[in-house]
Order: sequence, then structure tokens, then C-alpha cells
Amino acid sequence: MAYYGLQIAGLILGGIGMVGTVAVTVMPQWRVSAFIESNIVVFENLWEGLWMSCMRHANIRMQCKTYDSLLALTPDLQASRGLMCAASVLSFFAFMIAILGMKCVICTGNNEQTKSFILLTAGVLFVLTGIVVLVPVCWVANGIIRDFYNPVVNTAQKRELGEALYLGCMTALLLIAAGTIFCCAFCCKEKGNRYRYSIPSYHTAHKSYHSGKKTPSVYSKSQYV
Repeated sequence: MAYYGLQIAGLILGGIGMVGTVAVTVMPQWRVSAFIESNIVVFENLWEGLWMSCMRHANIRMQCKTYDSLLALTPDLQASRGLMCAASVLSFFAFMIAILGMKCVICTGNNEQTKSFILLTAGVLFVLTGIVVLVPVCWVANGIIRDFYNPVVNTAQKRELGEALYLGCMTALLLIAAGTIFCCAFCCKEKGNRYRYSIPSYHTAHKSYHSGKKTPSVYSKSQYV
């Protein structure tokens, strides 16, 4: 029952992490700017994402525009686009592999050892996906913080951390947690199998006990005289 509970918990966390990975990839709030001059917010907000940039003026609705070219992105956003696309694909494959390794799934057979190895593969992929998500999030956040406290950078060019970066950190932690749960479930299953096989069964012990006894002689005492 505990082994099946670990499977369910890992699958739920992995599914949430997969959805979060796709959401972080498409969100435009990677870098958010609020132009501040003399402690007065200028009437303009700018969002920069991996695929589009959005601008909102005072009393005007948000206007978004996709990038005309990949060269319009900074190097960190260019690398983040590729890494997040790879993370989205990895999270999808990890989630599907985890479903195939579930105990209640029949199409992969009834061999528990095979299913445990399938879950181990899904766990490794989830951990790898979490690391891939964490790399671009930390890279972009480091650049924003470095430029924000750099006096050489113009105030209008400084950026703040967007909601996508916070969501990306939470997503990476969920993916790593899901992968760790699947790996722990595999270790617990293997340990249980080794413990079960190491204890001889009752019938084997009973058979060996009787085989150690001497068989009674079929000859009568008078035949020995």
C-alpha cells in the first residue's frame, strides 16, 4: 500500500511539474520593468518573455508582440528558450513513462520488477527535467539582479524578477521531488524483494526438516537374527 501511495504522489507532483514547465515556457513575465524616476512610476510597464514582449501604458490595455527574430533576444533568453523547450518535452516523456510504470496499468504486463525499472527511468527523467528548468531560471535571475545593482546600467534599462521565474523555481522543485519519490519507491521495492527472497518459505524449511530425519527400516527385528 505504501509503495502504491508513493507512485500516486510522484505522479501527481510530476503532472503538476509538467504543466508548470509548459506554463513557464509560454509566460511573458520573465523580466518585468517598472520605469522609476525620482520615486515616481512612469506610466509604462514592459514584460519580456521567451516568445513575446508586452507593453502596457497608462489607461491602455496590454499590447503584446512576438519577437521578429531570435537575435532580438538577449543571450540568456535565447538559451532559456531552447532549454525550456527541451524541459517541456522531457517532462511529457517522463510523465507518460511514469503512467506506464504504475501498478494499475495492465498494458505493460504484471511483472513488478519491470514496472519498477520503468518508474526508475521516469524518476531519473523528472530529476533531469527539474535541473534543466532550474538552469535558465537561475541564469536569467542572476542577470537581472546583477544589472539592477549595477550603477552603470541606465535606470530605464533595469529589470525586475517576473512571475515566471518564481513559478519556474517552484516547478523545478516539484519535478525534482517527483523524481526523488519514484527513485525512493524503486529502492524500497528492490529492498523488499531482496528481503523476501532471503527468507526461506515454510514448505522449504519443512521439507528440509523431514529430509534430515532417518527413514524407518522396513525389516523386522526377527530378520536380523
